[in-house]
Amino acid sequence: MKRPLTTAGAAILMLFAASTSGARQLVIGASLPLSGALASFGAFQRWGYERAVAEANAAGGLPVGAGRMRVRLVIRDDQSNAVTSAANVETLISRDGATALLGSCTPALVNAGALVAERHHLPMVTGCDPHHAFTSVRPWRSVWDIFFDEQDLADAPFQALASVAAATNRRVAILHDNGPDGQVVGGRYWPVLARKYGWTVAVSATFPVDNTQFLSILAQAKAQNADLVLVDATTPQAISIRQQMAAIGYRPKALVMEKGAEPAEFANALGRLADGVLVGGYWDALAGYPGAKDLMLAYQRETGKPASQHIADSYTAAKVLLQAITAAGGLAPAAINAAIGRTNGQFVVGHVQFDAQHFARLPIVSMQGQRGATVVVWPAKFATGKLLFPLR
Repeated sequence: MKRPLTTAGAAILMLFAASTSGARQLVIGASLPLSGALASFGAFQRWGYERAVAEANAAGGLPVGAGRMRVRLVIRDDQSNAVTSAANVETLISRDGATALLGSCTPALVNAGALVAERHHLPMVTGCDPHHAFTSVRPWRSVWDIFFDEQDLADAPFQALASVAAATNRRVAILHDNGPDGQVVGGRYWPVLARKYGWTVAVSATFPVDNTQFLSILAQAKAQNADLVLVDATTPQAISIRQQMAAIGYRPKALVMEKGAEPAEFANALGRLADGVLVGGYWDALAGYPGAKDLMLAYQRETGKPASQHIADSYTAAKVLLQAITAAGGLAPAAINAAIGRTNGQFVVGHVQFDAQHFARLPIVSMQGQRGATVVVWPAKFATGKLLFPLR
């Protein structure tokens, strides 16, 4: 009587069959925050990467040279930890045999993995890493980023409020984490832009990325009667800040929560408290980019959940990488890298063309939570709804 194959035995048999049949396999690696504080971002990225790879395989494999290759996406969980992100990328290269890589989310995680890819001269395409945070690390040769510029993001809420001539006392409280993007947006740009637009900075406070108590700084902002509160924090922190504002009865006229207010987790946790909160964005399914609406509908159909803009930049990063491998005609890293650099076209996230710093800049919009949905309220050419003011 024959014993049934174990899972490991079946896997070995499949690999043997593939090798003897002449089938070729392309391995793409990605380290993502599937757990920890940034897990909500990682879930969207994973879906975007997997969708792009599934489409390539459904077409019979990715065209490479004279034939086609099946694409295998290997994803490792970095647990929202930069050290783990770097270790994962090393493992993806040395143990999993990745030919090319896709990035994680937020500067700390992306940059940690990107430095490993750079050291191995292996091409990586990523999103989720703002311009200054990405380009200030080093001159990149093998890593490419598709995302927004921090100054554009920092400027957007001031312009959005100016567009409706919002009546305020022109006093602002700036609260931001001490992570790379928090320091750039909240520490560098917001104070300068506040003065440019005629605001007085009543409170400016920095907190650790793992902080959970914000009552002291919120009490300061309330005591200073700041009509505008600008926050840059992770999603769990943004949720806590919004809840603690309500607990002390602090209701500014406008509230901006960059980074943390974007994932659906924010609105799901807060309900009506999420209404009226502004957050910068770079993609909406109704913006008219080719395939954007179909991508959103596919996500909703497969998950039963609202889509996030992170499905668009991750899906685009994967498409750019896969198209470059086809254009390179083989798996030589230098040829793939050169092909990525020649990218110039329309994707679901908009137009992608890399500059000399390996960065493709996406235009910023202001989005606002309204009755459980997120709508674009500025600029007018992209708007899908009207700005609600003041905060209710």
